[in-house]
Amino acid sequence: MIPVLGAFFLVFIGLIFRPFVIVNAGERGVVMKFGKVQDIILDEGIHPIVPVMTTVQNLSVRVQKNDVNAEASSRDLQDVGMEIAINWHIDPSRVNRVFQQIGNHEQILIRIITPSVSEVVKAATAKKNAEEIITRRTELKQEIDQALKQRITSYGILIDDVSLVNVSFSPEFSKAIEAKQIAEQEAKRADFEALKAEKEAQAEINRAKGQAEAQRLQRQTLTPILLQKLAIEKWDGHFPTVMGGQGALPFINLSPETLATPAPAQNP
Repeated sequence: MIPVLGAFFLVFIGLIFRPFVIVNAGERGVVMKFGKVQDIILDEGIHPIVPVMTTVQNLSVRVQKNDVNAEASSRDLQDVGMEIAINWHIDPSRVNRVFQQIGNHEQILIRIITPSVSEVVKAATAKKNAEEIITRRTELKQEIDQALKQRITSYGILIDDVSLVNVSFSPEFSKAIEAKQIAEQEAKRADFEALKAEKEAQAEINRAKGQAEAQRLQRQTLTPILLQKLAIEKWDGHFPTVMGGQGALPFINLSPETLATPAPAQNP
């Protein structure tokens, strides 16, 4: 019974003091001896430790996603509100120093990421006026991304991506932008109508010029012989008639030149 009891005792002691630690996938273990952070970083898997004297704090090195709200002012002193989504993770090779200097993920977000985002957004928006913030949003996103990476990397925190989820202005400025857009659309519509009217007028002029030129060419080609030929081709074989005292008489329009000269009378 003594060996059996000894085995149960060792298992019981092992369960209480746990002379091993498990680091899960996507995590790193920060080793501490009597509370002092060591240079050793435990990778994924199971690791033996000295109970009581050694403790391990697991920190995730996976990509984290947090939304941060920031307030700033544009170059033309317009209030700007931004909602920024940040994807970040702890540098696996510096996880022990991050935990020693900053803390866990919550402390990293509160102490480092949120104030850094606020400062970077203020600096980036101050370089642009409100209109440029709207029209050059991609450029603004890139500036914030680069500045944030440079600012936070020194803490052992790596920025994977930054997204501008929403950019908002004061209600008064939003109404002014809407009114300006409406005015621009109306001006473009007026320009279009004026251009359309000008094109239509020019088309009418061109048609009139074409008709006048056609009539001029037609007058040049309409000779008396051609007119006579056209009249003969369209004649239906009936002479036009006129009303006289003796009823309807045929109306014959003969040119004197077309009549033959009568032969002179002979003396008996």
